[in-house]
Amino acid sequence: MLFAGNHNLKIYGKLNCKSGKRTKYENRVFFSTEKEALKNNFRPYGHGMREAYKKWKNEIV
Repeated sequence: MLFAGNHNLKIYGKLNCKSGKRTKYENRVFFSTEKEALKNNFRPYGHGMREAYKKWKNEIV
């Protein structure tokens, strides 16, 4: 599964995510794994990746 992110907001999600599809083309970055996105200091979309977002949020609090 591939993941897309928003370079300006530093968030990422699945390519088929509704939020991800609205990201402007010029702001998009792509990752092959979630681990790669997290390593690059991106966080999961709160809407499309609710469980991953909760896990991420609990780890930083």
